[in-house]
Amino acid sequence: MTTLLGDSIVSALGFTTDENFRKVRDGLSGLTFFDGRQWGVSEPFVASVIDDAALDRAFHALPRAAEKRYTRLEKAVILSVANALKDSPVDPSGEGALFILSTTKGNVFLLDPDESGNFEPVQVCLWRSAELIAGYFGNPNTPLVVSNACISGACALIAARRALQAGRYEHVIVAGADMLSRFIVAGFQSFKALSQERCKPFDARRSGLNLGEAAATLVLTEKPAEALQPGEVVLTAGAVCNDANHISGPSRTGEGAFRALKHVLSGVEAGEPAFVNAHGTATPYNDEMEAVAIHRAALQDLPVTSLKGYFGHTLGGAGVLESIISTRALREGIVLKTAGFNTPGVSQPLRIVAHTQPVEGRRCINMLSGFGGCNAALLYTVKRME
Repeated sequence: MTTLLGDSIVSALGFTTDENFRKVRDGLSGLTFFDGRQWGVSEPFVASVIDDAALDRAFHALPRAAEKRYTRLEKAVILSVANALKDSPVDPSGEGALFILSTTKGNVFLLDPDESGNFEPVQVCLWRSAELIAGYFGNPNTPLVVSNACISGACALIAARRALQAGRYEHVIVAGADMLSRFIVAGFQSFKALSQERCKPFDARRSGLNLGEAAATLVLTEKPAEALQPGEVVLTAGAVCNDANHISGPSRTGEGAFRALKHVLSGVEAGEPAFVNAHGTATPYNDEMEAVAIHRAALQDLPVTSLKGYFGHTLGGAGVLESIISTRALREGIVLKTAGFNTPGVSQPLRIVAHTQPVEGRRCINMLSGFGGCNAALLYTVKRME
């Protein structure tokens, strides 16, 4: 069984999982208003951005931090991986460990001649960032890069599960990350997708998404069922389905999301999961699509939450970050409130969580969707006391 051994989150809310989870549970958000001019874009926007000075201090407290010139993304990932491995028996320098990097844009900012002077030109390539990160930890294996729009983190976790189940590696270290740049912000502004206020997932007044920076790491291994200890979490199932609806618009019928949900719920009663962590970007079409897909999968009676009101949309980091927060909530027997939600605004009635509350059940579902019609679902199970 694919078991979670360690985790860590680096975000605007803090540099450890404990700090991030505590602030989310307390209702604190990392989202901040930015004047677009300081990013070289035409309009203001709201985003969650990691403090540069704090990141540098934390990174340079690590050994060998000054060996190479690392970008902000590489620093955040290395810090996240180091924290995730602190209480783990995993040797990241061993041949039995594989690194997987999930990112949508990597160091795309290096395409700007004004930004590229301090780094290798090849660092704009995703494989080079993955190589530098794995190399920092002395790993001898060629790292994998997964870049599949906003479901990248889920795809990376599914790839990790398959590698472990095939017996190719003893441990897999999955890191998901993206950092904001003028390219990314301007791109989303060109879609008219960004809100100038804090996002409101599933709300009648939602007006668009907020972007977010984060690096999140999950360390996974394979264990027999009888070796699981109470409180340990298993990645029970994962599925990816592309409905090829549109380059940026989600399917009106939720076809891809529905099929991914049906796959991970095979053999599981509809009412068994404790909650659904939806993608919940707060764009008009995404939230509506997810509502339709959740109803088609007969999950409408489950609590549904979105974490975007705390972290923003962290792109390639979302699947990993939201898996960490969701499974921590599952272990604690709670479902976290959907920050920004007040009035239902989708065609299908859902149990959107307006207040953090206790839940029963030992499973949770993570949903993700992205450009190009890609959709993913992950099913996690926690071992309870017998």
